[in-house]
Amino acid sequence: MTCRELDRIIEMAWEDRTTFDAIKFQFGLKEQEVISLMRKELKLSSFKLWRARVTGRSSKHQAKRDFVKGRFKCTRQQNISNNKISKR
Repeated sequence: MTCRELDRIIEMAWEDRTTFDAIKFQFGLKEQEVISLMRKELKLSSFKLWRARVTGRSSKHQAKRDFVKGRFKCTRQQNISNNKISKR
């Protein structure tokens, strides 16, 4: 895994609306593997903050989401150029 891919996985894991399913689709990592990667790559305090934030959050799990398709996108949000999913 390249440094760029690792940075992108961490960024996607921090995003509230990016599901673990999207990370699995794009990078092939299951939820438990993402958790292990975050534990390894982040400082302990950062990992604890992330874990507390993600635990129980329905938006991180595709099956628990309120909405089926589409998502809110702010007009000021920039496009992510290296995201395979956004290029569909």
